[in-house]
Amino acid sequence: MIRSLRFLPNPLSDPLLSSALLHTRSLSPHRERPSNWNTTHSLVRTNPLLSLLEQCKSLSQLKQIQAQMVLTGLFSDGFALSRLIAFCAISERRNLDYCIRILYNAHDPNVFSWNTAIRGYSESESPEKSVVLYKEMLRNGGSRPDNYTYPLLLKVCASLSSKLIGNEILGHVLKLGFDSDMYVHNAVIHMLVSRGELEVACKVFDEGCVRDLVSWNSLINGYVRSGLASEALRLYREMEVERVKPDEITMIGVISSCAQLENLNLGREFHRYIVENGVNLTVPLSNALMDMYMKCGNLEEAQTMFDSMAKRTIVSWTTMIVGYAKLGFLDIARELFYQMPEKDVFPWNAIIGGYVQAKRSKEALSLFHEMQASNTNPNEVTMVNCLSACSQLGALDVGIWIHHYIEKHNLFLNVSLGTALVDMYNKCGNITKALQVFREMPQRNSLTWTAVICGLALHGNAHDAVSYFLEMIDIGLVPDEITFLGVLSACCHGGLVEDGRKYFAQMSSKFNLFPKLKHYSCMVDLLGRAGLLEEAEELIKSMPMEPDAVVWGAFFFACRTHGNVMMGERAASKLLELDPNDSGIYVLLANIYGEANMWEEARNVRKIMIERGVEKTPGCSSIEVNGIVNEFIVRDNSHPQRKQIYECLVQLTRQSELVVCIYDIPPTGNKVLHSAENLMSISA
Repeated sequence: MIRSLRFLPNPLSDPLLSSALLHTRSLSPHRERPSNWNTTHSLVRTNPLLSLLEQCKSLSQLKQIQAQMVLTGLFSDGFALSRLIAFCAISERRNLDYCIRILYNAHDPNVFSWNTAIRGYSESESPEKSVVLYKEMLRNGGSRPDNYTYPLLLKVCASLSSKLIGNEILGHVLKLGFDSDMYVHNAVIHMLVSRGELEVACKVFDEGCVRDLVSWNSLINGYVRSGLASEALRLYREMEVERVKPDEITMIGVISSCAQLENLNLGREFHRYIVENGVNLTVPLSNALMDMYMKCGNLEEAQTMFDSMAKRTIVSWTTMIVGYAKLGFLDIARELFYQMPEKDVFPWNAIIGGYVQAKRSKEALSLFHEMQASNTNPNEVTMVNCLSACSQLGALDVGIWIHHYIEKHNLFLNVSLGTALVDMYNKCGNITKALQVFREMPQRNSLTWTAVICGLALHGNAHDAVSYFLEMIDIGLVPDEITFLGVLSACCHGGLVEDGRKYFAQMSSKFNLFPKLKHYSCMVDLLGRAGLLEEAEELIKSMPMEPDAVVWGAFFFACRTHGNVMMGERAASKLLELDPNDSGIYVLLANIYGEANMWEEARNVRKIMIERGVEKTPGCSSIEVNGIVNEFIVRDNSHPQRKQIYECLVQLTRQSELVVCIYDIPPTGNKVLHSAENLMSISA
C-alpha cells in the first residue's frame, strides 16, 4: 500500500496546503444536483455558442464567443466553462495566460476545469506552474482534487525531479484517500522510479492492493534506466509467473536489459517472442532491438532490422551510426550519416564521438566544422567530444577556441564539460588554466578531481597532486582506479617512495580497489627510479596477474638507468618473449651493453636484430600551427610544404656550422645537412 510511504519527510510541510486540504476534505465529493440538472445540461451541450467554440481559430474569436456566453448566462455553467478552458489549455491554439484569467475569474469552476488547466501547464515549457495552479485550486476551496488531478501532478514531479514537492503531493494523496486508485498508484511508482528511489518504488509496488501492466512496466523500465538489467529481467520473470501479458513497452525494457548485459542469446529469445506473439513492433521497439544487436556485436541482424523498417526516426539512424562507429566501422557509419534525410545534434554527436573514440581526432574536428556549416547548434556533448579530440592531438589553440565558443554561446558548464576542459588544458600543457577552470566550476565530482590530480602529476607537480588527492578524500569523494593511477604517477615523478607505497597499499586496504597492471607498472617505475631494483623485481614476482610489456618495460628502463646488466638481461628476455619484433628492446639492450663496455654483446644484439628482420620504428612528431596539427615522420615526403621545410632545415644546419667554426665546437651537423639536401633532391 502507498500508506507505507508515511515515513517520507514533511508530507504536509506547506501550512497553506494543509489548511486548504482540511477544508476540501470536508466537502462532499458529489454535490446535490438540481432536479432539472440532466435537462439543463442537455440544452447546454446543444447550445450553438459551444458549436462555434469547436470551430474557433483564434483568441479574438474566443473572446467574442466568451462575451456572448456572459451575456446569455452560459458562462456560469460548469460544462460550458470547461469547454472554454479546454480550448485555452490543451488545443493547438492554446493560450495558458488567458486560460488562467478565465479560471480565476470564474465562479466556482469544477474539478474538470482545474484538471484541464493543470494538464495544459504540465505539457508546457513551464510544467512547474501546474503545481502553483494546484495550490490555487486548494485555496479556492470550491472543487476537490480527484483521481485525475494527482497523476498529472506526480508526472510533473517526476519530470522535474523535485523531491520536496513530490513528497508533499504524496502526503495529499494519502490524506485524501487516493492511495488505492490504480491511476494514482501507477503515477506514484513512476515518480519514485524517475527519482531513482527504486527500493521505495518496489515497496509501493509489492504492498499495493492494485497493480496492472503499467505498474510492471514502470518498475521494469526504471531498473533498466538505473543500469540494473538483471533486476529488470527478474521482475519480468515474476510478471510471467503472475500471467500478466507483456506489451511493446515491456519488451523495450527487457530488450534494453539484454543490450546492457550484452546477452545476444536472450535478446534473440525475446525477439522471437515478439514475432510469435504478435507484439506491436513499434519504431521505439525496433530501435531497441537494433541497439541490442549492435551492443552484442551482431551487425548483420541490426542492419536487417534497420532495412526492414517502414518508418525510420532520427533515433533509428543514430542507433546504427553509434553501433557501427563503436565497432570500428567508421566509413560505414559516416556513409549512413550522410544518407540521413534530416539531422539534429544527436547524430552529429554520434559520428564525431565515434571518430574521437577511434583516435581519429583530426577528422572529428573536421566533422565539427561541417556541423557548424550545416547550422546545427552544438550542445555540451559536442563540446566534450571536441575537447577530447584536442586532448588527443595536443591542439591547445583549437581547445582555447572551443572554450571561448562555450562562453560566448552560454553553454552550461556541467560536470562533464568542465572536466573535459580541465583534461584538455592538462594534456595540452597549460596546467595553470586547468586549475583556473577547476576552481571556477560550479560543481565537481570525483572525475573532475581525478582529472586535475592526473594533470598535476603529468606536469611534475607531485606534492600538489598528493595535496589535491587528500583534499578530495577529506570532502567525502571516493577515488577510483584512475585517481590512484594519477597519485602513483605523481609519486613516481616526484620520487615520493614512501607516499607511493602507502597509497598503493591503501587501494585495497582502505578503498577496496584491487591494483591493475597499470598500478603495478607505476610502482615498479617508482621503485626502479629510486634504485630499489630488488624490491621492484620482487613486486613483479608477487603480482596476481601476468606482468605485461609496460611493467617489464618500466623495470628494463630502471635497469638501464642504474647500469644493472644482469637484471636488464632478464627484463629484456621477458620483453622479447612478449614482443620479439619490438625494435626498441634490442636498441636499449645494446645500449646497456655498450655503457658497460660489453661491446661484443652489443654487436650480437644488433646482429640478432638484423637476422630477425627487425627495423627501428621511424620517429614521429607533431606541431600545431594556426589551429592545424601537422605530423612528421622520418624521411616523410607527404607534407605539402616539405620543400620549404627542408630548405629551412638546410639553412639552420649551415648556421649551426658557422657557430661550430667560431666557437671551435666538435662538428655534428654534416649528417643532418646531407640528409636534408638528399631529401630536397628526392622531393624535387
